[in-house]
Amino acid sequence: MSKPKPLRKAVLPVAGLGTRFLPATKAMPKEMLTVVDRPLIQYAIDEAREAGIEEFCLITGRGKDSLIDYFDIAYELEATLRERNKLDTLKALEPTSIEAGSLVAVRQQEPLGLGHAIWCARSFIGDDPFAILLPDDIVKSGTSCVKQLVDAYNQTGGNVVAVTEVPREQTNRYGILDIGEDDGRLVEVKGLVEKPKPEDAPSNLSIIGRYVLTPDVMTHLSKLEKGAGGEVQLTDAMAKTIGHVPFHGLRYEGERFDCGNKIGFLEAQIAFSLERPDLADDVKAFLKKYTSQI
Repeated sequence: MSKPKPLRKAVLPVAGLGTRFLPATKAMPKEMLTVVDRPLIQYAIDEAREAGIEEFCLITGRGKDSLIDYFDIAYELEATLRERNKLDTLKALEPTSIEAGSLVAVRQQEPLGLGHAIWCARSFIGDDPFAILLPDDIVKSGTSCVKQLVDAYNQTGGNVVAVTEVPREQTNRYGILDIGEDDGRLVEVKGLVEKPKPEDAPSNLSIIGRYVLTPDVMTHLSKLEKGAGGEVQLTDAMAKTIGHVPFHGLRYEGERFDCGNKIGFLEAQIAFSLERPDLADDVKAFLKKYTSQI
């Protein structure tokens, strides 16, 4: 097998309305909601950077301009911090900077599904492999989840998706794998089913919001065929690449938090704050206070 093409691009679909977090998301993108002191979008960008990704495309919608502004230079703020000699605070802004020309945004004018969102990035993707990160998912791990996928991609080529086991009764919420060979970490993907009923699910291995894909998938997305829910499903397009390019699922190392719902979001706050030396003791103290009242 020839060496896979280096992966340098990432697509981040951020056009959703965030209705589960209303009224908080009435006037701000849900991706700007913070876990401790970083917004969800920052966690995704940081994870991609750790994997060596250098170019980013945000799939946005109306009212999402603050996501682009967030990664711009805030001249007045930075000047004020320098004048006040708040160098530690200034240093905290460094991860919010992206090299000029390395961040682009395209609009998804209509909510036609994840597959449609990725299709909107077709000019950015071109003929290159690319990662997809759904910022609703945060993965706490020693090695970036996307870095783990990229390492697997460099080993196998083709498409690699992050997978986790879900309760059988919840398969109708996820894209589920039909699997072949399984070495305990990497699994061969024989098929994909979008949100199957538990009795019809070929396994309980679910795709989470992390993907490394070859541009082959764009050929199928360009047909804009509608699937489950009347939307253009990325899962359907990926399934059509099976047999044409290698396709694997990776049981990633780490813990995933679904910040697209309130319980997952709250759990992420606690988990990440307990890892912070400046916060952990106080967080443990108030957790003891409130749990003792239950």
